[in-house]
Amino acid sequence: MKYFVAVAGNIGAGKSSLTGLLAQKFGWEAFFEPVEENPYLADFYTDMSRWGFHSQVFFLARRLRQYRANAASFGLLDRPGSVIQDRSVYEDAEIFAYNLHRQGAMSARDWNTYHDLYDAVTTLLPPPNLVVYLQASVSTLAQRIALRGRALEQTINPDYLAQLNTLYEEWIAGFNLCPVLTVATDDLDFAHEPAHLDLIARRITDSLQG
Repeated sequence: MKYFVAVAGNIGAGKSSLTGLLAQKFGWEAFFEPVEENPYLADFYTDMSRWGFHSQVFFLARRLRQYRANAASFGLLDRPGSVIQDRSVYEDAEIFAYNLHRQGAMSARDWNTYHDLYDAVTTLLPPPNLVVYLQASVSTLAQRIALRGRALEQTINPDYLAQLNTLYEEWIAGFNLCPVLTVATDDLDFAHEPAHLDLIARRITDSLQG
């Protein structure tokens, strides 16, 4: 059986690392978040109010392109096997864009336009078979962000991470489009500890088959 798995979580939660490792372990095709390709991201972290709408539209467009490729999991396209995606399309709107609007960095007009577009396209998309939600405290997120050393992320405020964490918990609590596997990652190092990766892999297998 072919599966479509989405790995969800805050900035620094380990989504990209886990996506790559699981793709290797299971022989799945990986789709990664196009962070480095976003031409607005550097400006966004400098001035969220000015560039938030532009950045979110870019991510939405790229995520939808990935979802079209991922439709192979449902037999809609001729792709050979399962896929795993670094961050879901739902997070772009329900977490990041909504947070910008809530804190006044995206106007009501821009938010309504963005969300109308999001609603129009996501109703046509099949949901994943499973969302793997990587849960992490703000201190863990900040530590991981510092360690990976992306220049654009070094100025991220812990308060911003905390706001996103709150929205993630609210989103996961109400998400019902597919099963969710929540993985608390504060005490896990799946990038360097094979046993930790094996534990997550087993839980994913059980969730998909259960």
